[in-house]
Amino acid sequence: MNSIKMYAISELAAELEISPSTIRFYEDKGLISPERSAGNQRLYSRKHKARLKLILRGKRFGFSLAEIAEMIGYADVPLHEAEQIRKSLAFGREKLEEIRRKKEDLALLEADILSMQEFLEKRLQSIK
Repeated sequence: MNSIKMYAISELAAELEISPSTIRFYEDKGLISPERSAGNQRLYSRKHKARLKLILRGKRFGFSLAEIAEMIGYADVPLHEAEQIRKSLAFGREKLEEIRRKKEDLALLEADILSMQEFLEKRLQSIK
């Protein structure tokens, strides 16, 4: 008897706190490829669950699905671990640089708003 834990799509979705349609979407994009039962029901293993966690983490970090696919590979294309690590590091560096640029832009915007508020407060005091 097979002792490998398999999940129905609804079970996996509930565990990951996502909708079944999200899982089907990632399947349509080629990021996950579930097994099928004799009745054609999708079946997911722990490996699929781990892969979905990587996809969700990538989305949370702001990566596009294309970037996530490059980092973890498509479900039907084997990706060597060293290659996966190199790609993940490169995308991580790019994302950090993007975050740093956004932080600089936000700091400038904050300074501009504070300066404008100071000007307006002084102006308001002068017209009282």
